[in-house]
Amino acid sequence: MKKIILILLALIWVSPIASHASGITIAGAANVQFTLEDLKAEFTKETGIEVKTVIGSSGKLTSQIENGAPFDIFLSADMKYPKTLYSEGFSLRSPQVYANGVLILWTMKNLDLSKGINVLTDAGVQKIAIANPDLAPYGRQAVNALKFYRLYDSLQKELVLGESISQANQFISTGAADIGFTAKSVVLAPNMQDKGKWIEVDPQSYKAIAQGVIVLRYADQNHAKEAHEFYDFLFSAAAQDIFKKYGYHLP
Repeated sequence: MKKIILILLALIWVSPIASHASGITIAGAANVQFTLEDLKAEFTKETGIEVKTVIGSSGKLTSQIENGAPFDIFLSADMKYPKTLYSEGFSLRSPQVYANGVLILWTMKNLDLSKGINVLTDAGVQKIAIANPDLAPYGRQAVNALKFYRLYDSLQKELVLGESISQANQFISTGAADIGFTAKSVVLAPNMQDKGKWIEVDPQSYKAIAQGVIVLRYADQNHAKEAHEFYDFLFSAAAQDIFKKYGYHLP
């Protein structure tokens, strides 16, 4: 009886640890939300390791990590935030670019997109959705594109800021905004492909959106093997095919 009790106690202590070690949590920028669904499905199929995702703006996720959020890997929409975390000691390994994002204009309205970005000056455009440039790199590059075309000052009052691209997408897809800037990966998602119409923004009008990944110190302390397996997977042929499917350019 004593032996049975000891075995049961051991199981009680070991089970949570085993469960805790079997999966990882990835913090992902909103533009990569749909891509991550395919990535984690393929990764779990190959390795058996479960993946949980937390989606938000890169800036907000960075703040959560700095305040102790238990994330193993961070997929940012730029390199700035991962580099900041690395410099602050939240990772033992410098970040790497996993993909380059593409900025687009997307609308549900009957707007003439053959005009390019100048469609934003049409009388039918009263609200333009972008992700908050203080938190989201795609929002920051949207502002850069507007400034490149000397439209920012005249259109600033028409900008509707979403906390992240996810919220900007909601404004666009529901018609709350007439048009908006988002990531190409969003409109290529299976559940978005037949919604509205879109055009790419000239890449010369904004800075390259080099998106960075970093393995966090939390992973090295808790799920080192699993986290580094996912990190390596991101640069595999299977993962690269998924990134290309969602319109990303490979580094």
